[in-house]
Amino acid sequence: MTVGRGTGAVGAGLVALATCFANAQTAVPAFSAVQPEVFGKNNPLTSALADVDSDEDLDLAVSFLDGALRLYLNDAGVFVEVGTRSGLPDGGPAIRGLAFGDLDGDGDPDLYAGVSPDGGERARNLVFRNDGRGDFMEAAEELGLVLDDADSRQANWIDYDGDGDLDLFSAQRSARNRLFRNDGGTFADVSEVAGLDDPRRTVGACWFDMDEDGDLDLFLANQEADKDALYRNDGGTFTDVAPALGMHQPERTLAEGGVGCTVGDYDNDGHLDLFVATYGATLLYRNLGRGKFREVAAEAGLQRRLHAVGASWGDADNDGDLDLYVAAYDDHGSLGYLFMNQGGRFNDALVPDSPLRAADHGVQWADFDRDGDLDLSLTDTFPDDSSHRLFRNELPREAAERSLQVKVVDLAGRETQAGAEVRLYAADGALLGTRLVATGDGYGSQGVMPVHFGLATAAPVTVEVTFLSRESRNTRRLENVDPRDWRGTALVVKPE
Repeated sequence: MTVGRGTGAVGAGLVALATCFANAQTAVPAFSAVQPEVFGKNNPLTSALADVDSDEDLDLAVSFLDGALRLYLNDAGVFVEVGTRSGLPDGGPAIRGLAFGDLDGDGDPDLYAGVSPDGGERARNLVFRNDGRGDFMEAAEELGLVLDDADSRQANWIDYDGDGDLDLFSAQRSARNRLFRNDGGTFADVSEVAGLDDPRRTVGACWFDMDEDGDLDLFLANQEADKDALYRNDGGTFTDVAPALGMHQPERTLAEGGVGCTVGDYDNDGHLDLFVATYGATLLYRNLGRGKFREVAAEAGLQRRLHAVGASWGDADNDGDLDLYVAAYDDHGSLGYLFMNQGGRFNDALVPDSPLRAADHGVQWADFDRDGDLDLSLTDTFPDDSSHRLFRNELPREAAERSLQVKVVDLAGRETQAGAEVRLYAADGALLGTRLVATGDGYGSQGVMPVHFGLATAAPVTVEVTFLSRESRNTRRLENVDPRDWRGTALVVKPE
């Protein structure tokens, strides 16, 4: 099957999905369904993307309510399901969390799968080591990453202690959260000593340097009236500062709580902001700098009272600012929203019957076909006709190519820099935007992929990458970068 641009490019199964503003005339991209005969399986929970077979294409893992974990290899934009021959399970306890990360430092992404048993059965999480060709072997016990009574949601591969390797945080819905320190390829449970063995019912976990001091801090979205947490990293131990900052939501009822979170600089001021999908009123915390935040969801047009689950920032129209997809549901079914950013205020862009509304859990943005615009992976879990759907962004070629993707790596060329920050500047020094190297969002997902910038023009830019370390925030600047030189690929930046 040939995959190309345009509404007829993927054969008879591809249907153009026009979207439009409900109360504005600004054009937004159309999306088209990709290979629905491949991705049409029922009851998916979440998805994650990474180049698992080292061919420079982003591959896709999707988890399902029946415990199946399916891998779809990307060959120049065409996906093939490889089934159980990849070493991934075909059934078992539900897998509600996926996180790609290079746990052993060998240069390829491994996969953590967080399980959530039904009916009170015991289950343990799964960790799959990648052989570099996209074949996986389960290795949780030998790595020291066994969770015998798992009820997992978001997991994050991050370097919380700044020693150069990826550690693992696993949020638990009905048990204490767990932090595992990477000690040269095996792991030690340091949850208690670090102060992160939080017993609250955690679903969402987002890591970013919220106070801009050089280490990664942690926001937790907690369910069933549990207060949210914002753990400041104090050199490898953590202090919950959410009450002091007014970010803990103390007035929640038992039916309310945080579910997913996502980090992005929506107002292009250089500080990373935080959106929280909730049962109840959704939250947007604008970062004021120096570790201070203000809740602005209502004034930004992003406050909704609903069952919001997953959310993720992405520049859908390549205009230079971040838009937001929110997966949600109510008593009548799925309620996905695509909020387009218009100068820091947002409008839901989807017509009522848009197929893009069909997402109640997972959402991930990624340029899987390397044409310069962000495509969209959605999971719709609980309706009888639910399915995983992959949508191609159909921006016109000129607009799609008006973008730049940046891959941030360590000195050895490995993608171990989750939480690093990338900023673009115009020739006159004006800040164009800030992006976070992914630490996890979109409901229980973490991908390994370049950060994406849409651009108003194709003029040369300055790229600045902020690397985090034990001592400080270290930056590297690359001037006079011409985005046209990096079409179809990514600019690779490593520390000096």
